[in-house]
Amino acid sequence: MAIVAGMPHGGMDNPGVSRRTVMPAASALAALGPVLCMHRPGHGNELVGWSRAVHTESRVRMDSEDVIESLHFFDAAGGCCWRLYLLPDSDFLAWDRLQSRLPGCCDSEPRSGIADRLWQRLAGTLRGGAWQLSAVRLHALREGARVCMAASATSLSLPGIDRVRRIACIENVGPNHLPALGGFPSHMPA
Repeated sequence: MAIVAGMPHGGMDNPGVSRRTVMPAASALAALGPVLCMHRPGHGNELVGWSRAVHTESRVRMDSEDVIESLHFFDAAGGCCWRLYLLPDSDFLAWDRLQSRLPGCCDSEPRSGIADRLWQRLAGTLRGGAWQLSAVRLHALREGARVCMAASATSLSLPGIDRVRRIACIENVGPNHLPALGGFPSHMPA
């Protein structure tokens, strides 16, 4: 657990913060168990996005193959700076409790073809919009009045690994930004 970040501005662990800014408590995130963390590779470790976040929304994406549930964290400028994805290895009850307290929306299947998705990936990479994936277990730490979060790498079940590959495909994350999953190399054929 070498990666540690302080509580972001606006967290529910801070009773003086307005409820218009919705941020889950570090303890609620730690209760999720193994999750897939999507973060910007140029911004440091997996938790930098969490430390910059001031608002969180729950997302459910449905397509012809699957339902993908995620939490999107936004910085003060309104940009998405961090995401967490529900995995088969995650604690579904903790996820539901957390999700029920957050604003959310549902995304339906995209209408774009492969050429559009490839163009979006290239455009995102050129403007620095690339994401990196990490399978992590989050830990809430309290140092006096300060709440911190730590992340440790975690192994995943085979269904968890399959879900990570599916999310990487949906989110246009290239193979260089995939984690090593449960001891299996990220380039392992499906």
